[in-house]
Amino acid sequence: MKILIVLTSHDELGATGRETGFWLEELAAPYYRFKDAGAEIVLASPKGGKPPLDPKSNEPAFQTDQTHRFEADPEAMAALDHTARLDSVSADDFDTVFYPGGHGPLWDLTEDPTSVQLIETILRAGKPLALVCHAPGTLRHATNPDGTPLVQGRRITGFTNEEEAAVGLTDIVPFLVEDELKRLGADYSKTDEWQPYVLTDGLLVTGQSPASSGPAADALLTLLAEVNKSRA
Repeated sequence: MKILIVLTSHDELGATGRETGFWLEELAAPYYRFKDAGAEIVLASPKGGKPPLDPKSNEPAFQTDQTHRFEADPEAMAALDHTARLDSVSADDFDTVFYPGGHGPLWDLTEDPTSVQLIETILRAGKPLALVCHAPGTLRHATNPDGTPLVQGRRITGFTNEEEAAVGLTDIVPFLVEDELKRLGADYSKTDEWQPYVLTDGLLVTGQSPASSGPAADALLTLLAEVNKSRA
């Protein structure tokens, strides 16, 4: 079992002068779900090398057992320091792909043709895909083979308008994940702010907020097992 985790390379929070990047819990929790399941994990980002960490995600209030485990893990930290360039990896080499969130993906992964192609290729190859928090926003330009939006008619979740307002970034982000998914015709739903909420629709798994990252990884592993069983 080989899993690709795709991280952002974007580090500027709009014109605020503040830093952004990926959200640590959304990497750490899935990373150990996958590692403990025996998976081989590859980290990639558009620019390769060390991706930017949203500094807020490493404040004490947002640290978890998994984030502490990750930062104390030399192998994990080495992998993070040397992510592969996204355009150097092939969907053919992986069984599934996981996209952590953080605000960074709204600027780069959303508009990155390599990322869009990866998403489309993975799903068209019959392989599962999971995205959590802001990462479902990276589906905005992905399409079905007939050219319709990939999310159209699919049961999808992602970071809510209320959660974006709560962190004071409604007018800073390039688009609101909830609004964009609805605009594209997704069957969007959500639960209370900051609570775990995961949806699986066919080969697509989405999670609402940071607390959904571990459960989304669990759902992805379950889905992958079902796919592999159906192919056996």
